[in-house]
Amino acid sequence: MPASHQLVVEADGGSRGNPGPAGYGAVVIDPETGEPLAEAAEYIGVATNNVAEYKGLIAGLRAAKALFPSDAALRVHVRMDSKLVVEQMSGRWKIKHPDMKPLAAEAARVLPAAAVTYEWIPRAENKHADRLANEAMDAGKRGEQWEPSSSTAALDAASPAVPLDLPPVTGPPGDAAAGAAKARAAMASRTTAAPAAASTPRTGWGAAPDLGAPATFVLLRHGETVLTPEKRFSGSGGTDPELSAVGRGQAEHAARAFADRGTIQEIVSSPLRRCRETAAAVAGRLGLDVRIDDGLRETDFGAWEGLTFAEVRERYGSDLTAWLASPDVAPTGGGESFTEVAERVSAARDRLIARHQGRTVLLVTHVTPIKTLVRLALGAPPESLFRMELSAASVSAVAYYADGNASVRLLNDTSHLR
Repeated sequence: MPASHQLVVEADGGSRGNPGPAGYGAVVIDPETGEPLAEAAEYIGVATNNVAEYKGLIAGLRAAKALFPSDAALRVHVRMDSKLVVEQMSGRWKIKHPDMKPLAAEAARVLPAAAVTYEWIPRAENKHADRLANEAMDAGKRGEQWEPSSSTAALDAASPAVPLDLPPVTGPPGDAAAGAAKARAAMASRTTAAPAAASTPRTGWGAAPDLGAPATFVLLRHGETVLTPEKRFSGSGGTDPELSAVGRGQAEHAARAFADRGTIQEIVSSPLRRCRETAAAVAGRLGLDVRIDDGLRETDFGAWEGLTFAEVRERYGSDLTAWLASPDVAPTGGGESFTEVAERVSAARDRLIARHQGRTVLLVTHVTPIKTLVRLALGAPPESLFRMELSAASVSAVAYYADGNASVRLLNDTSHLR
């Protein structure tokens, strides 16, 4: 390396619950060779994703500085899939959340501001740090702390050279884990391996008969609360309202419809009260238990919780404009971005598909998770979330086949409410 050293830091953090058991990971890389020079990871107890990501950044910067502590000309290029951290540390976004301010200040003290540059990268390009963070969380689950000797994070590292003079990556990340993306990859591999079979339909209703019965998710949005008719932001960071009298009636209508059809075999619900109450109405009719999956909860809308769109526009106009323009932007006050919600929902989707292959499962959840599942199944861009109507107590459905293909079968059906 030259006398004035240049390093790349890739960092990540995660929380299983947001807030929940959390950990971070960071790796320092030689940009000329792609060689990992140092790793750091730690289980940090209960925290949010954003806190874990900031702690990963701090650990990565400290690890880089520790490699060349006497080099006053050390330069570090940080690559993270957290738009929040990258934009805040670059000075383009204000830091408003009280939990973020001291962490950002701590990160800024590690090296001079002029010595550090930041770049957002898609999650798929941050696998090394992501695996370190997950290893740390797995260790915490066992009551242990992460040990470098047990790490397999380098298995995910492609170790390419990382040129520092490239412009930052821009634009929303892709959803490489989405069912539609898996389908495209599977179809491409089949086309390469067996061109003669290319004429056989492989997607949606034309799926090959040897794939077996799909996992079918019937998606029920919860019934109305007092906030629903006023179209107020009501996510996972608010007051957790109960169903209104209208909402309870809607839940009973849905329960009767599902009982008449007789197709539901399992029920899984968001942990929020309005979903649990809706799910309980259906479960009572069908004689089924309700299992809770935290991945199905609604977006955390931060400081916007309980406000109407017009009120948010008046109070947080620039933040709202940025949120509407990019899936990586979180609501004011440390809420969740649509990118973060998509990651959480797709992880829940994959868990449930693996558990319920060949069965019909009722998922009682919210507007954003349902729209996200539909969007991912269609391979549609993030902005499509704003182009779907989803009424209270409406029913949608997506089927998932064994080869990763997905078929949207129903959207926003409210016929049972008439």
